[in-house]
Amino acid sequence: MNTHKLLLSPAASFATAPAPHQIFNPENLRQASIKELARRLNFRPIQHSDMATIWPLLKNAPGRTTDFSYAGLLMWVDYFNYEFAILNDTLFIKGKVENDLSTPAFSIPVGNMPIDFSVAILKEYCTSHDMQLEFSAVPECVIDDIKALNPTSIEPLDDWSDYLYSADSLATLSGKKYSKKRNHVNQFLSAYPDWELLPLEGIYIEQALSFMDLIDAEGDDTPMAQAERDLNRRVLRMLEEGDEIMEGAVLTDGHGKLLGFTIGDVKDDTLFVHIEKAQHATPGGFEMLNKSFAAMMKERYPEIQYINREDDAGDPGLRYAKESYRPIELLKKYNVVF
Repeated sequence: MNTHKLLLSPAASFATAPAPHQIFNPENLRQASIKELARRLNFRPIQHSDMATIWPLLKNAPGRTTDFSYAGLLMWVDYFNYEFAILNDTLFIKGKVENDLSTPAFSIPVGNMPIDFSVAILKEYCTSHDMQLEFSAVPECVIDDIKALNPTSIEPLDDWSDYLYSADSLATLSGKKYSKKRNHVNQFLSAYPDWELLPLEGIYIEQALSFMDLIDAEGDDTPMAQAERDLNRRVLRMLEEGDEIMEGAVLTDGHGKLLGFTIGDVKDDTLFVHIEKAQHATPGGFEMLNKSFAAMMKERYPEIQYINREDDAGDPGLRYAKESYRPIELLKKYNVVF
């Protein structure tokens, strides 16, 4: 699966690029005890309006896992009960273990404080709140630095690895390995010669919300699937409210009928695709939506080199679909307990 290894930033690069007055000052931290700093961690639920404060810190996290993308955090706020606190220009996020919603967990802190110092603060916080310190969805690129802090256990999240693709490959579907995908795209083009890909805005947001009713009718009834469809509607409402970070597109037949829609966001050289909806009865609908959105975003953001299409959550059908697009890497994640 891992046809080549990407160069990811080391854990030290979790540091942000702060304004001059916000630069991390070790001397200031030495003047305050770990206990004092832990008492200043006041977590509160993440609201859409908080992302203006959170995003400048979050977007500087290393690696390319979706957990540190804009919508990867925002759309799952309620499902994982995400809360946040900012201390010394470092972002702390508290939620649930990715594969066990009954267990509280934290994300790896992102910001100016060294990772060993921020982990020490969380250790003290958890001690004072009678909690076990556990991190969930820790990206592989920081695991060596976490190991140096002597955790009790490190366990891989096998069903939650993100699928990472070449953006050029998905935008063009060129080469023998994509011949089946191109055949599906050609089926779509034959059925809908006047097709259009349009920005997901204005009346198309309401049409996408109505389209979700069709998706409900053909979707499964597992709790995760139901939650995911509810989250799709929530994200559409955020776009309707004027969110400027997430971007989407609708695929139409060119005569007013919506055939699918997709939503993603960009961080550095990576496009994160969080939502992609089409009906299975539409020939080549998913393939056309995937290809055309990748091409549109590549044109809009020439710096995009990779596309993260998230995990498969252990679903065999979803795994087969994601593998069929030939990922260049699986971005592994881990649960870490102290």
